Amino acid sequence: MTCPKSPRSRRVAVLAVAAALLAGCQRGTSTGAGPSPTEPARPGCPTGLARATAATAYAEKPHTMWHGPALGPRATSGKDIVYVAQTMTNPGVAGAAKGVQEAAKVIGWRVRVIDGQGTPAGIQAAFSQAIALRPSGIVLGGFDPGLTSQQVAKATAEHIPLIGWHAVAAPGPSKHPALFTNITTRVEDVAKISADWIIAHSHGHAGVVVFTDASIPFARNKSDLIRKELASCSGVHLLTQENIPISDTSSRTPQEVSSLLSRFPDAWTHSVAINDVYFADAAPALRAARRKGAGAPFNIGAGDGDPSAFQRINSRQFQTATVPEPFSQQGWQILDEFNRVFSGRPASGYVAPVHIANAANSGGATTWDPPGYRAAYRRIWGR
Repeated sequence: MTCPKSPRSRRVAVLAVAAALLAGCQRGTSTGAGPSPTEPARPGCPTGLARATAATAYAEKPHTMWHGPALGPRATSGKDIVYVAQTMTNPGVAGAAKGVQEAAKVIGWRVRVIDGQGTPAGIQAAFSQAIALRPSGIVLGGFDPGLTSQQVAKATAEHIPLIGWHAVAAPGPSKHPALFTNITTRVEDVAKISADWIIAHSHGHAGVVVFTDASIPFARNKSDLIRKELASCSGVHLLTQENIPISDTSSRTPQEVSSLLSRFPDAWTHSVAINDVYFADAAPALRAARRKGAGAPFNIGAGDGDPSAFQRINSRQFQTATVPEPFSQQGWQILDEFNRVFSGRPASGYVAPVHIANAANSGGATTWDPPGYRAAYRRIWGR
């Protein structure tokens, strides 16, 4: 490129334009969309990038201390808990159930898991079976109480306390449906940190695909929040949002990913999905297109954190990060919350903070298991 030289007689405005052109020539910039070989592209949102980078760095830090409940009632005795699972093939549901069972051995209670097999009819039958056992409490493990409104009403009428795990959108007590508490991370926090990770990882310049399931209100809300946060950075562009029901991910995702690679061969740099399962099904299509497992598109799961996601992250195969749930810790928390019910105390109000897991901080683990909670709950319960 030939750089123009401005005569001294030109006006100040023309001088400014010429100076800008000269600077561009001297730095060797190109007309392409990406950064030059000698200098990274300037951020599209300096303030937003700085904030997102700080938030991401904090969320990626290893947790070394327990910041949850330190006080509570001593353990009551002789309780029976039934965990009604949406489906035990869901790693998150199964992980929380395992945490409940582990904690039950410590506190000295009995736990029974009933698998709803992932269908409305199966979940309703499992819940009805749970009520018939007349337990001390019932866990709604990963399903919408609206599917089981009759069973919820019956359990409430029979004074059986209910605790949800990912049963409603927000953590904490719920009046409608009647849950003593619901245990989950805050969807707003998960969505925001997922989008912030993309802003930070891309240095404020990204072409993003969002994968969601619009048939689930919770998932649709999460993807809407992700899009809102991405839009806060002018250099980050939403290429498209793919609506694929979670039940159809295995059949539809590979085809959709192949189509996206054709439509956005270079522009697609990052992806975010409301669940890690999308990237399990995207990997074969990306591999078939000869994309590098550690290259673009760089993918983050906005929630879940099942073992297969950690395996992809640790091996750098088509997933870079996830915002995981601490399944086992939440299982222990479920029993602590029941103990508060039985002791006439309010819910603890604890909500696990968001965490970003990547290959650098996971230590090869296949789940996020923050430290300290087991010892803390043992102290609370006197066990």
